[in-house]
Amino acid sequence: MSQAGAPATWLPDLCRLPRLATMLALAELVVVVIALAPDGLRSWSVDEFLAASAYALWLTLTVSVLLCVARPRLSRLPMSAGMALALVLSALVALAASAIAHAVLATLFPADVRPAFWRFLGGSTAITVLIFALALRYFHAVDRWQAQVSAHARAEADALQARIRPHFLFNSMNMIASLVRRDPLVAERAVLDLSDLFRAALGAGTAPSTLADEVSLAEQYLAIEQLRLGERLQVAWDKQEPLPWALAMPRLVLQPLLENAVLHGISRLPEGGLIEVSLAASPQRLSIRIRNPAPPRTTIGDGASQGSGHAQRSIGHRLQYAYGPRARMACRQDGSYYDCELSLPLD
Repeated sequence: MSQAGAPATWLPDLCRLPRLATMLALAELVVVVIALAPDGLRSWSVDEFLAASAYALWLTLTVSVLLCVARPRLSRLPMSAGMALALVLSALVALAASAIAHAVLATLFPADVRPAFWRFLGGSTAITVLIFALALRYFHAVDRWQAQVSAHARAEADALQARIRPHFLFNSMNMIASLVRRDPLVAERAVLDLSDLFRAALGAGTAPSTLADEVSLAEQYLAIEQLRLGERLQVAWDKQEPLPWALAMPRLVLQPLLENAVLHGISRLPEGGLIEVSLAASPQRLSIRIRNPAPPRTTIGDGASQGSGHAQRSIGHRLQYAYGPRARMACRQDGSYYDCELSLPLD
């Protein structure tokens, strides 16, 4: 991608507390490295170390706040010019701050202890520019990586959205058509459930859902499938209250797993079976478990269940993006049953 095509806010946001803390930690690390460097000169006293730390933290905080304030204007420039100007501003601030700090040191330490004026200004400025150049480059790479992960998560949701349409729309419409004359009220309920399901699919890559919405959507999906499969499909919900019904979740997390349970499990068994869905919460985590009977070869690696593997990988990617590494998803074959368990952090 060319620099002209860079996003409008390419300059990393140093106003965010985690990044500001990272910058201050880098500044303190530089002071520690300089203090411990085996240069053959005398070691620093505690007062000198504290003074150097205070100076480094003050300088880093000042430059970070300046770049934070100037971020909207710098981001309007091409990336190379904007980055160069950001480093020039850092150097100017470092020069001014170094001159002020040296004047303060002149009142606190004798001439044989404090550093030479120009060496102090040049060293402080060079170190400041180097730290901010590396930090801005690193944070820019992190921002781009996060944008790519977000785009990938959106693409996964869009893939689920595209997958749900042809897979079961025609069967549902045929089933509803057969119900229109025989049982119009049930047909109307099925049309409303189908409408809600596809409305959620259309929004899969946009606004987040909640646990309550995901469970409601899953119930509507299973209601449609029960009309199609009849007594072959039984469902048992175990909702262990209290549950965090308002918990934000990516859209279409439960429904694809239940769709896999129906398509790769119940529908392949002549006698059908029971799908068990349990939800339980501790103070730290929400656990969701889906268990269904399945033919022995229903595994992610089998050709018969490639759709199942795709849906599970997509859900896993989106959960990792939404909750980070603390989100866990485990699916496994257990004899003649298939288990999928989600574990999500609540804090």
